[in-house]
Amino acid sequence: MTLPPGQATHKLGPWTATALVVGNIIGVGAFVVPISLAPYGYGSLLGWAATLTGALCLAWVFAMLARHLPDAGGAMRIIRVAFGGDAAFLNAWGYWVSVWVANAIIVVGGVGYLGRLVPALEQSRPLSAATGVALLWLFAVINLRGVHTAGRVQLITSVLKLWPFIAAFGVAAWLVFGGGTVDVQPIVPSQFTWGIAATTTTITLYSMLGIESAAVPGDVVADAARVVPRATMIGTTMSGLLIMLLCVSMVAFLPADILGASRAPLVDFVSLRLGTWGALSVSVAVVIAAFGCLNGWVLIAGETPTLMAEAGELPAWWGVRNARGASVNSALVSHGLTTVLIVLNGTEAAQGLFTFIVQLATATVLLIYLLAPAAALRFMADGRVPRSLALQVASVGALSFGAVAVIGSGVPAVGWGTALVLAGWPLYRLVQRRGAVAY
Repeated sequence: MTLPPGQATHKLGPWTATALVVGNIIGVGAFVVPISLAPYGYGSLLGWAATLTGALCLAWVFAMLARHLPDAGGAMRIIRVAFGGDAAFLNAWGYWVSVWVANAIIVVGGVGYLGRLVPALEQSRPLSAATGVALLWLFAVINLRGVHTAGRVQLITSVLKLWPFIAAFGVAAWLVFGGGTVDVQPIVPSQFTWGIAATTTTITLYSMLGIESAAVPGDVVADAARVVPRATMIGTTMSGLLIMLLCVSMVAFLPADILGASRAPLVDFVSLRLGTWGALSVSVAVVIAAFGCLNGWVLIAGETPTLMAEAGELPAWWGVRNARGASVNSALVSHGLTTVLIVLNGTEAAQGLFTFIVQLATATVLLIYLLAPAAALRFMADGRVPRSLALQVASVGALSFGAVAVIGSGVPAVGWGTALVLAGWPLYRLVQRRGAVAY
């Protein structure tokens, strides 16, 4: 993306670039992952330590690749440059799988907070699931009207996610320094194990997904060579610390059985001090932020396979668009698969399914987090990227982090994730045999 000469004075400065990084990373994960972290208590701090370290390594890798390969076209196409079309397809297909899986998490989490405003949703899992499916397809219809309409909805909803953080940190500060009567949960030494560290690394990583988008495009940033890496690292650090503090606050002050069974853990937490109206205001903000976030990811879920079809990596059927230019067939498949997960989560036998979905969403996106640092090492070896100790350390650290996250995902999530990623391979090979040429 190149700015016209007349817009050169409107380039982003360091503060704006950093704020953009924070906005790219912080989503609704912080408001729902405490449910999955509840059984591990303070042991989740081990996962957070690994996730923050790994996220910083990944952020540096993506920032350096963006700086030295500005014309590569982003993280996805950098994988193609490094490892060829086959690896690029599996990476893109895995990313698509992670998106439609993650959309189920956003819907379930959003409806959980909506249940504090409409109590009937908390009293009936089937009704909650039906509401989630209806809202998913509402946003699907919005996206069928074209990217412009979807973009306006996204703009309106993006700012409201700040209030839940402000409210939660205010409550935490009062409980710590204001003489609150709420008991702090005890530290359980048995929760500090390597197994729990690996498992919670996968869970906490879900709330940091989007690291690959943190490297701000250099041509819209003033003094990009200096500002982009700094903004990327500061923004990633700030995002990780904010989300970690939010999650740890809930783990510290809410009993594990209450936190694990809650559908709106942040509301239960702020209710300790802010009362009914404060809690309801947090519910409203989280619901709006969640479904505003869903609006953008619904768009990506439909667009990703469509773009792959247009590039000759999937059959043409996947690339069908309507008169407004919106994806049709790919969107129907994506949202249909998300619907299945929402419905399954709405059954009475869904105990533990939510955490599994979180692990599955993380496991299927890990391919890009493994291939990107591998690409950086390869580019340094062949001279396409200048060799530096910092990038070498970050690349090795990111690979190690990815390996821990894979182990922490567990055999079921990794197995299902692998099967879902490989499910696209026959389609890709079919197109290749017919002589399509990938971009």
